[in-house]
Amino acid sequence: MLIRRAHLLDGRLVDIRCGRRIQEVAPRLDPRPGEAVLDADHGTLIPGLHDHHVHLRSAAAALASIKVGPGEVRNRDGLRQALARASVGADGWIRAVSYHETVAGPLDRVVLDAVSPAVPVRVQHRSGVLWTLNSAGLAAVGLPGHPDGRLRSADPSWTHALQRSQAGLVEISRRLAAFGVTGVTDATPDLGADDLVDFAEAHRHGELLQRTHILAPAKRILHDDDLDLDALTTWIADRHAQGGIVALHCVTAMQLIVTISALRAAGPVPGDRIEHAAVVPDDCLADLAELGVTVVTQPNFVAERGDQYLTDVPACDHDQLWRVATLRGARIPVALSTDMPFGEADPWAVMRAAVHRSTGTGRPLGISERIDAATALTLFLGSAEDPNTPREVVAGARADLCLLAAEPSEVLAGLDAELVAATVIDGTMVYEKP
Repeated sequence: MLIRRAHLLDGRLVDIRCGRRIQEVAPRLDPRPGEAVLDADHGTLIPGLHDHHVHLRSAAAALASIKVGPGEVRNRDGLRQALARASVGADGWIRAVSYHETVAGPLDRVVLDAVSPAVPVRVQHRSGVLWTLNSAGLAAVGLPGHPDGRLRSADPSWTHALQRSQAGLVEISRRLAAFGVTGVTDATPDLGADDLVDFAEAHRHGELLQRTHILAPAKRILHDDDLDLDALTTWIADRHAQGGIVALHCVTAMQLIVTISALRAAGPVPGDRIEHAAVVPDDCLADLAELGVTVVTQPNFVAERGDQYLTDVPACDHDQLWRVATLRGARIPVALSTDMPFGEADPWAVMRAAVHRSTGTGRPLGISERIDAATALTLFLGSAEDPNTPREVVAGARADLCLLAAEPSEVLAGLDAELVAATVIDGTMVYEKP
């Protein structure tokens, strides 16, 4: 393929010849016989975006799930009506997502039995780490006597009983291609060898277009009610001894503090990651910088959930939420992601949230954490192997590319997915805007 008349982010106007890798970048290249030509028409060509923290199977399953979050359901009666209207899936379950306590208070099997049909029902908290099952659902996974029906997402004692399906993966992959995403890191903690094979087969058959990197078994979710510093330190040391990294899910200050202590005791290695870092107290900044861990965070939640934060989180702690500018200022490596499907899948919306720091109703939240548009974009240009080094459109690089229908200044001014005109993976066009 020959891509002609494309601006790079530095403003140069060039032609780019590529196979599976970029072969030439020059002010002008002549087409070769039989070579496909794409006229960029002075648009901007960038490396394809890499979303550094997603959950592919959950995103695919969410397509067939009902949303019961604060935006869709207002009270317990509304939850009852939503579940009554829901369709039972091919696996015999009603699957609901995005629940938050503001809908109908804390959810357990008793409450869910009172509002759900007499079929297996499971409701996921919007944090993604907790499911609530009704009595029929608990019986279906072999836990009929469970006291409250509240089960952790990555617990194999019950998740093994659920059917895993590839349904929806094609649609999710096509949506990502339309956003200019050419690679993802799946951060689901309980993926195994069979999942690696499934994703590889899906990629081979063209169902999964993006390069897919899996964090498991490096990923570990922490819970405030089950923090064991010694056990975590031992797990980290064992992972490192096996030549692996660790990726630790930290959404509270307590989880982050224990993680820092465990990493310090075990000793960090290059590539270790903190996932989310939703709350970062000032006292943790020097420790994170010294450890050299990469923080993979999601400022999109400022836009998606910020109005709830303004209600639930004390004002004195607002500046600690979803930090980006302060982390970078402390020389802590940072990469951005969507956390799809727990966050919306659009990485351009994440960039805008990092730049503007506005809630859904337009109120500011943590404006000291704002970054400029060019920085926000580069935080999606790292690779799975090296999230901290932005890739460039240069000879020898993989031909994973995103063409935007605007010059660089307009791209940075808007950070809008509507500008994505074409996406190329491995030198092959996988998306072209009609």
